[in-house]
Amino acid sequence: MTLSDEAKARLADVVRLQPTKNKELQEQWGLESGSEVHQYLENNLKEYYYRDDNSLIRATADAAELVDVEPGVEVGESGDEVPSVIRVPTLEASVFEVLAGPDDRSESVVSVLNKVREAFDADPEVDAVRRALQSLRRKGVVEVVYRTVPTFRLAVERDSVDVEVTD
Repeated sequence: MTLSDEAKARLADVVRLQPTKNKELQEQWGLESGSEVHQYLENNLKEYYYRDDNSLIRATADAAELVDVEPGVEVGESGDEVPSVIRVPTLEASVFEVLAGPDDRSESVVSVLNKVREAFDADPEVDAVRRALQSLRRKGVVEVVYRTVPTFRLAVERDSVDVEVTD
């Protein structure tokens, strides 16, 4: 299925805003109603979206690849590629909150794990923290510093990004 430029732009919105609702897409696209959104999705983007268990609209993995947009990331109005909003699961939000800042010394996965455990009385697996750090890196808000082991720190000021929890 070949998508028009408009369809690709709207698909990018779905990827970027997910999980989302008809109302949010209605406002984004300037449509009159949620049913118009539903019709557009069904008629033009059927292969590239689905509704999750909570009836929220999500893009398929193929959709994200097609439009080359990182899911759950809104870029700031300055267009400088620094996200203004990221939509992430609870663990990623926790990692973002405790991770060393951009001017601080980067830290190992185990250090971040211990900070998450202490700050949130949670006990995630080390691999889950590693995946959370890599996901945040792909979203452009965390950077890797290679020392003896890969270490991490925020690539942006913590207060420059709104973090919305999705689960």
